Amino acid sequence: MGKNTVLVTGAAGFIGFHLTKLILERDDFNVVGIDNLNDYYDPELKYGRLNELGVNKTNLTANTPLESTKYSNFIFQNVDISDKENLFEIFKNNNITHIVNLAAQAGVRYSIENPDVYIKSNMVGFANILEASRQFEIKHLVYASSSSVYGTNKDIPFKESQKVDHPISLYAASKKSNELMAHTYSHLYNIPTTGLRFFTVYGPWGRPDMATFLFTEAILANKPIKVFNYGNMKRDFTYVEDIVEGVYKVLKNSPNKRNEKVPYALYNIGNSKPIDLLEFIKILESKLGKEAKKEMLPLQDGDVHETYADVSALQNDFGYKPNTNIEAGIEQFVNWYKEHYKVNI
Repeated sequence: MGKNTVLVTGAAGFIGFHLTKLILERDDFNVVGIDNLNDYYDPELKYGRLNELGVNKTNLTANTPLESTKYSNFIFQNVDISDKENLFEIFKNNNITHIVNLAAQAGVRYSIENPDVYIKSNMVGFANILEASRQFEIKHLVYASSSSVYGTNKDIPFKESQKVDHPISLYAASKKSNELMAHTYSHLYNIPTTGLRFFTVYGPWGRPDMATFLFTEAILANKPIKVFNYGNMKRDFTYVEDIVEGVYKVLKNSPNKRNEKVPYALYNIGNSKPIDLLEFIKILESKLGKEAKKEMLPLQDGDVHETYADVSALQNDFGYKPNTNIEAGIEQFVNWYKEHYKVNI
């Protein structure tokens, strides 16, 4: 019996790259990776990730599949999930059995200024993924949601059973909408779907718009870092390798763990150990050997004071267990940053 084939959308993204690499190294799926390689942040970082997967940017052409020179079971294609025609061609040309949908326009703050992009990618694009799941009889769709759906919820830690009806950013609203859309498709068409609410992922090859990267870049350049809500914030920072191990466990196993009537499930995926933002900065300073200049600012629109994941459901159903502490995780990021950007500290 041949291997199943998983489509990983957003394969050149931060989490998508790490997940694709993990799946390829475990070697029990064929992988088709897609990404639109947009310029929300420096595309060179995306090309660098693809290069690690054996895909060279000089050979990339839009909508043309490219075989990896490093992994025999990997094909990459430059496709946008909002482009239904070319997306469906991928399903027609490859025997896709599973999907992990990580393609999305990310960023809470960016969504306040650029709402159209979120509607196109996170809503229209996800609707296309659901339609493909229906038409091509996908065995399991795993998709990224976000801790941002909890908004200003005061009950800590956040549990999947809590109401999330009042998002405070368009990004959060788009992710909540994905959960509702997935449930509808699971109910109407019996499509197994599992949503994962990610909590502040960090690590090597991370996104330049996120705190670990932004702070590191600024500290090394002797520029002030922006510390919102005057540092009175907590985040459930989760190391990327712990995250993708959890996603992989969900992908590999039965999707219908939580609901006997509808093959739909929703899980938090985080570290369950929130850390004060100022403590996070202190650890980063120690790993860089350099003190940060801090610009203390009020809370930004769309931001929340604290995120804290209750991951007991994911632990019980899939044996998920994050094991990278914050000191080790930040050190791994700093080591990668120094090597990738040829920085001497």
